[in-house]
Amino acid sequence: MSPFLAGNGITLLESGGEFFPALREAIDAARREVFLETYIFEDDEAGALIGGALRRAARRGVRVHLLVDGFGCRGFVRNRMAAFEEDGVEVMVFRRELKLFSVRRHRLRRMHRKLAVVDGAVAFVGGINIVDDLPTSGPDRPRYDYAVRVEGPLLAPITHSVHHLWRLVSWASLRRRQRRALLAPPRTVAAGTVRAAFLTRDNLRHRHDIEDAYLEAIHAARREVVIACAYFFPGRRFRQALVDAAARGVAVILLLQGVSDHPTQFYATRALYPFFLERGIRLFEYHHSYLHAKVAVVDGRWATVGSSNIDPFSLLLAREANVVIEDVGFARRLRASLARAMSEGASELRREDWHRLPTLRRVASWLAYQFVRLAIGLAGYGGKH
Repeated sequence: MSPFLAGNGITLLESGGEFFPALREAIDAARREVFLETYIFEDDEAGALIGGALRRAARRGVRVHLLVDGFGCRGFVRNRMAAFEEDGVEVMVFRRELKLFSVRRHRLRRMHRKLAVVDGAVAFVGGINIVDDLPTSGPDRPRYDYAVRVEGPLLAPITHSVHHLWRLVSWASLRRRQRRALLAPPRTVAAGTVRAAFLTRDNLRHRHDIEDAYLEAIHAARREVVIACAYFFPGRRFRQALVDAAARGVAVILLLQGVSDHPTQFYATRALYPFFLERGIRLFEYHHSYLHAKVAVVDGRWATVGSSNIDPFSLLLAREANVVIEDVGFARRLRASLARAMSEGASELRREDWHRLPTLRRVASWLAYQFVRLAIGLAGYGGKH
């Protein structure tokens, strides 16, 4: 985990409506170097907006590095990658092949980060893929998600991280072994008053950094813990931390998916509802659209925004990136946004609501829970995680 650094300017961006224009503006202003990492890069309006900015930048002489995941960006790799490369965009693919029936852990590891760094002067960190907010199926309202725009000293660890992963993937590719230095070193002069840290999850030294940061904040909570999470299937340590917080009088609130594009995970999470409800934890399901957020606010002063869900696949198998922020003003803005989401697009689920659910739905949740536990075991993880 990088240390907390003071003097940052950090802006909260809610969903693609705020994120995509800000990212495009930064890329269009680039003069030297752009890094962009994404798990999904779709051929849609958002993909055209950001893809167009990347290709324009490359054509005017900016060195543009685009790192995509081989599983999440299968369509991009097949259909669009060559056109980007023709315009001068350097594209690399993280783990191009995925064997769906392999139980070897390294085959399941994905690049789930959503990061951008432009000229070493501005960065974007969050959970938003390069895909239209409005899904092609399901709810006819935009996905609900967050990112942050970062300026200041935190650019140093963010820029180091994207450059390191780019070099790592290029080294792993027999076709490309690149050791070029940064054209645009990070601009680390103070740009605000926010204190923040940059967290990553990899397969070596930083396997538990994001989870440990959550746990440290929850253990220290005295008033309130609010977590909004798209895919929520916490391990025993995390569940117990939430229960312990509620037992000492902390208001623990979970905002989870009410509609999902991954039914198995959705029903597995629901199997945990009785455990939480019976221990005083409040549950809200977001039905207004697809919830894709991965954020939290603790005691109105600690917050995190990033790509990491609270489930074993995200915390243990995927490369992730989060920003942790200790700032009352930022935490207040994020907490107010979550309050609007809960009041306008979510419904609270109570103990009696769960018990009134049809037996078949409760059985489906139990079966999904067992299936996910089995999948975790086959991947080689278990115990407290």
